[in-house]
Amino acid sequence: MDAFSFQQEASSQIAERFAEYAANPLMVDRQTTVPFLQTLVSITGSGKTLILAEAIAQIRDRLPIQPVVLWISKGRIVVSQAYANLSSGKYADNLPGFNVKPLLQVAPSDLEDDTVPLLLVATVGKFAVEDSQGGDRRVYQAQLDLASESLWSLIAKRRTHGGLRRPLIVVYDEGHNLSDLQTRRLLELSPDALISASATMALPGQLENTIARLRNDRGWNEQRFTTAVSSRAVVDAGLVKERIAIGGYVTPMETAIDAMLTDMGDAQEAAASVPIPFRPKAIYVCSTNTVDGVPISEDVKRPFTDRQARPILIWRHLVENAGIDPSKIVIYSQLKFGPGFPPPPSLRLLSGGDNDYTTFLEGNFEHVIFNLGLQEGWDDPTCGFAYIDKEMASARQITQVIGRVLRQPGAEHYQNPILNTAHFYIRSDERGVFDEILDDVRTQLLNEHPAISLSIKKDGRGRILEKLMPEPPRTVPTVGILSANAKDPIAAIISKMMNFSSGGENTIGQGSRMLVLQEIGTGNEATYDWVEVEHSNRVTARAIFRRELQRLYSGALRRAGGPINLVDIELPKFDALVELTSPAADHIRSIARDVVDCYISNSRIFQNDFDAPYSVGPVLIDEADAVAFSKSLHRRYSGLNPLELRFARALDKSQRVWARNPRNSGFYLPLLDLASASTYWPDFLVWVDKTVVAIDTKGDHLLTDATLGKLFEIDTLGEPAKVVLRLVSEGEAQVSPSGQITKLSGIGFTVWSWKAGKLHAQHAEDERAAVKKALTY
Repeated sequence: MDAFSFQQEASSQIAERFAEYAANPLMVDRQTTVPFLQTLVSITGSGKTLILAEAIAQIRDRLPIQPVVLWISKGRIVVSQAYANLSSGKYADNLPGFNVKPLLQVAPSDLEDDTVPLLLVATVGKFAVEDSQGGDRRVYQAQLDLASESLWSLIAKRRTHGGLRRPLIVVYDEGHNLSDLQTRRLLELSPDALISASATMALPGQLENTIARLRNDRGWNEQRFTTAVSSRAVVDAGLVKERIAIGGYVTPMETAIDAMLTDMGDAQEAAASVPIPFRPKAIYVCSTNTVDGVPISEDVKRPFTDRQARPILIWRHLVENAGIDPSKIVIYSQLKFGPGFPPPPSLRLLSGGDNDYTTFLEGNFEHVIFNLGLQEGWDDPTCGFAYIDKEMASARQITQVIGRVLRQPGAEHYQNPILNTAHFYIRSDERGVFDEILDDVRTQLLNEHPAISLSIKKDGRGRILEKLMPEPPRTVPTVGILSANAKDPIAAIISKMMNFSSGGENTIGQGSRMLVLQEIGTGNEATYDWVEVEHSNRVTARAIFRRELQRLYSGALRRAGGPINLVDIELPKFDALVELTSPAADHIRSIARDVVDCYISNSRIFQNDFDAPYSVGPVLIDEADAVAFSKSLHRRYSGLNPLELRFARALDKSQRVWARNPRNSGFYLPLLDLASASTYWPDFLVWVDKTVVAIDTKGDHLLTDATLGKLFEIDTLGEPAKVVLRLVSEGEAQVSPSGQITKLSGIGFTVWSWKAGKLHAQHAEDERAAVKKALTY
C-alpha cells in the first residue's frame, strides 16, 4: 500500500532516529543496550499500522543483519487483524521479504536464520504474567521436540548460526494499554528498540530508567521521544471525517434514536449516489442486562415483550417502530435470557465475544448494539452514526466511541458534507450533567483532534446540523493536470538509470558501521563481544526510487495522478539490490529527482472542458454561529473565521452570486510546485458573467511564498480561461520586478494575481475595495 506523504515522513523519522541511536547506543551492561524509545502519536484512522510497517521496513534496511520484530497488542481481534494484514493482506507489500508468524509458531531455526527478517505477532497475554511457571505459559516452557530452552529465552538470545545476536524491535500497537508488567517482561528480552503507537500516548513507570538515561546521557527532550502526526494532514488526506457533530437529548430514548435515523436516512441516500456506493451504519452503546436507572441486573425469566434491558428496548424500537429489517441488526454483548424465555428467532445475538467476531464481520450489519466491547479492533469506515445511552455517557467513553465513527469511507471526502461528519446522539437525564460531559469531551477533542471541527447541540430538538442546498445550482469548470508531454522525457531519464543487478562495489554502502553482539567460543567457555559490521541490509532500487519520489512530491498528487504513473516501475533494473548508503542508491535518488523536475516542467494545469464540471453541493450549518447572506448560493454559512466573515459580507454587498467553498469536499485545484505539491481549496467562488473567480483569503501571518504559489494562469484548449485565481491578504505589500515581496504596512488588504507570467499586487483600503479589485480581470 502506498503511503501518504505524512505517513512516509513519520515512518522515516522513526527509522532515521533509530539508525542514529543504534550507531552508538547507551549500555546497561556489556551485553545489554538501553533500548531506543519512540512513541507514534497519531489520531485514530491515520494509518498507524501502515506507518509502523513502513518504519520497520526502513529500520530493517539500515541494519547490518536481519532483525526480529515482536509486534504485540492487547486484544486478540487487533492481533488477528494485524497478522492477516501484515502477512498477506494490505500491508504485506510494505514489509517485503519478512517472514510473518504468530509468536507461538516460531521455530528455533527461524531465529537462527539471519537471511530473512522475522516478524512475530502476539497478544500481550502470551507473556504478560507474574508467574512464568503457572498456568498455560507456553512461551516460557521448553518445546522439547524443538529446543531445550523456552521460546522466551530463545528470543532473548536470538543467536544466528554465526553467533551474532539479531536486533530485536518491539512494536506495541494501541500502546495506551502498555502496562508496567508488560514492559518489565519485554525488557527481559533486551530489545534494541521499543516503538509504541496510540492516539493518546502514556508511558508506564517501568520505562522511567530508560527515559532518564536517554534524557541525561543523550540530552533527549520530550519531542525526541515522540513522532507526532498532524491531524490536519490526516483530515486533508481523506482518512478521517472533517467534522464531529454531537447532540444532547434530555428526552426518551426513542426521540434521540429517531433523530439519528432521520439523519442516517439522508446519509444513506447521499452514499448511494457516490462513485463507489456504500451503506452508512450506526452503533448503539448501552449497558447490557440492567434496567434504566437501576444498577442491579434485570430478571431474565420474563417474556421478551416485558424485558427492560436497554439492548432489547433499542432492538424493539428499531424493528417495531422504525420498521428496520431485523437481519440488519445485531446485539454484540452478553445479553442474558432465562430458561423458557428465549428471544424471538429474528433477534441476532452474538455473545461469544472474540469468538463471534468473524461471524459479526460476515454479517455486515447496519445497526450494531453493544456495550463498548468493540471499542478496539473494529474498523468499519462506513460507520458514521452513534447513539450513546446515558449509563455509558462519560467523557472518556464518548471519546473511545469516537474512534469507531471517525474513519472516512472510501478514504476521500464527498461533496455532500453529511458523509464527512461523525454523528453522535447522546441521551442524558440532566442537562447539567450533559453540559459537564460535553465540556470534558470538547477539551479532549481539541487536544486529540484539533483539525476536526466540533458542532454541539444541547436542546435535543431536531437535527444537530442543518443541510442547505445551493439556490440556484451553479457549476465550475474542472481543472486538472495535463502531463502527456512529460511521458517521453521521463522515459528518457529512466533509460539513463544504471542497472545494478550484477552488484559491484557501487552497491556497497560507505561508513555504515554498526555494533552487533557476537558469541565468541562455545559452551560454558563462550563469551560475548561487540563487533563492527560495515554493511547494511540491501533494498531494491524500486523501494529507494518510490520513497524518494514520495518524499519529493507530496503524496504524488493522488487526486490528479503524479510522476509515478509515467514510470515503468516494473523494469528489471528496479529489482536490483543495493545498500541505502551506496553510490548506487545516491544515483537512483538523483534519477527520482530528475523525474519529478521533468514532470513539473513538462506538465501544465489546464481547464478540462471534456469532463463534467464541478457542481456546488449542499453545506451543513451549525445554527449556533450561522450567518445569513442575501447573494450567496446557500442562505447561511457557519464556521467562518473573522477574516472570512468580513470578506463574505463584502462579497454579499457586491451583488455577485458567490459561495463559500468547503475545504476537502468542495472545488479544488492541483498544484505543480515542490514547495506545496498538493491540492488546495480556495475559500470563495464568485460568478462574474461567464467566469468563476476563485478567491483565497490569508491573514498577514499566513502569507508565504508557498501560499503565493497557488496563483497561476490556467491553460485552456484555445478558449479564454473560465476560472481566475485571486489571493487576498491582510495589510499592504508590494512585489518588485525580481519577485521580491515587501511588507509596507498593516493597513487594508493586498489583492494578488498572476498575469502574463508575473505576480502582481494591488493595495485596497478595505475589504469592499479588495472585493472590487479581486473581481476585476
